[in-house]
Amino acid sequence: MKSEEIAGKLNSKIVGIAGCGGLGSNCAVALARVGIGTLIIADFDVISPGNLNRQYYFRDQIGQKKVCALTENIRRINPDVKVIAHDIRLTSPDIPLIFKGCDVIVEAFDLADQKEMLLESVITEMASVPVVLGLGMAGWGMSNTIRCRKLDNIFICGDEISEIGPELPPLAPRVGIVANMQANMVLELLLESEGKMKNDL
Repeated sequence: MKSEEIAGKLNSKIVGIAGCGGLGSNCAVALARVGIGTLIIADFDVISPGNLNRQYYFRDQIGQKKVCALTENIRRINPDVKVIAHDIRLTSPDIPLIFKGCDVIVEAFDLADQKEMLLESVITEMASVPVVLGLGMAGWGMSNTIRCRKLDNIFICGDEISEIGPELPPLAPRVGIVANMQANMVLELLLESEGKMKNDL
């Protein structure tokens, strides 16, 4: 498929991203670079100095709302991408309202209970929408443990093992791998939506 064909297929697609931290910001930028039509992003947090070791923000954006800074960064990369930003701490009732009309939803939360909340909401209210989940990316090295696995309409990216903690922090290389793997899975879902997915997950 040529670049023009890819762009033609993607410019009408809508992708939701729940969380704009390490996974969400990097995944959003990757999708913007390939010309996704619309990104719906949601996060309540502000950028702190500790975020800069893995999140797609800049030092002069410290203190800004993540959704505002990410919207600006995407605009600078690809102004043709429409960004709909929600400055909100997502709860279960918000999910079907904010991400209504999305072709795919990317889960990019830090905490397990948030991941569970999103999955339950989508399964209950939006069962036909695929969810691309990030799970297991802490630390460094171990690149060959990162994979993507299909579970019904859920696509899990990561090693599914490494939990973030004081001795195993989230760092740019592994977080970036998983975020870009999520973006790659979104592309696969969107570009192969008219036929069978090529890869056997």
